[in-house]
Amino acid sequence: MNVACGMLDYPSLSALAAVVREGSFERAARALSVTTSAVSQRVKLLEDRLGTVLVIRGRPCVPTDIGRVLCRHFEQVAMLEQDLRSELPKLAQGLLQGGSPAIRLAVNADSLGTWFVGAVSKFLECETVLLDIVLDDQEHTLEWLRSGDVLAAVTVTPRAIQGCNSVPLGRLRYIAAASPGFMGRYFPDGVNSTSVANAPTINFNRKDLLQAEWIRRVCGRQVDTPVHWLPSTHGSIEAAIAGIGWAMHPAVLVRAHLRAGTLVELVPGRKLSVPLYWQYARLEAPALTRLTRAIVAAARKSLPE
Repeated sequence: MNVACGMLDYPSLSALAAVVREGSFERAARALSVTTSAVSQRVKLLEDRLGTVLVIRGRPCVPTDIGRVLCRHFEQVAMLEQDLRSELPKLAQGLLQGGSPAIRLAVNADSLGTWFVGAVSKFLECETVLLDIVLDDQEHTLEWLRSGDVLAAVTVTPRAIQGCNSVPLGRLRYIAAASPGFMGRYFPDGVNSTSVANAPTINFNRKDLLQAEWIRRVCGRQVDTPVHWLPSTHGSIEAAIAGIGWAMHPAVLVRAHLRAGTLVELVPGRKLSVPLYWQYARLEAPALTRLTRAIVAAARKSLPE
């Protein structure tokens, strides 16, 4: 089966994709069961044919913009041929080589720390594809999909972007909570604009707006607060228990702490719900369709409507 087309040589594309996926020529060579020299030659051949640099050599190796587009193309073709290989095993020797295809996804940290891993584990029980998960705030994961860097994303945007489908997943509920000691120190007379302004929050990163949104809803206006930066869903819970600050925590992860009294709601009953959606590329790719089916089924069991 001749898979070369024009300037695109698929063994060379396989080498390029492996270098980007593995982060180095040496690891790519091991993944492809060839020598490092062979990988280097294939990538150089492709760069010479296209007249441009496709991968920036370093630790790790990273693709150029054109290299990223070619890697995405190769992974999509490899994913389609993975399904063809299972349906037509006699053709397997003529199909692309280069290990299992990868599906790149963008997911927010709180989904990854709660329901998402269980969803993909079900999918991977019967699949041989690999997952390449990009972590970003749910307000920004869609940018990865819009740029074509990922094939699907968990996002807060309901309207499907061009070339994609959008499916509602449910709502991820958050509770504003802190330790009893922190509450006694910063909120002895309750939560108001003055007390909030002095109480440190624990934010995931500069894109994290959950605390600010909760404050706006409770206090009726924006209030600037001192901020601890801690990029970890579970780490934020531990930090709150230790009395470092308060944060918006996924409700499912702090219920036991609230029952035990190690965490206390800042304002009982004032939760924040974030609607989530699964947007995915409109491709004729059975593996992506099966992944979508698993994601949606798991989310609707774990996330309230």
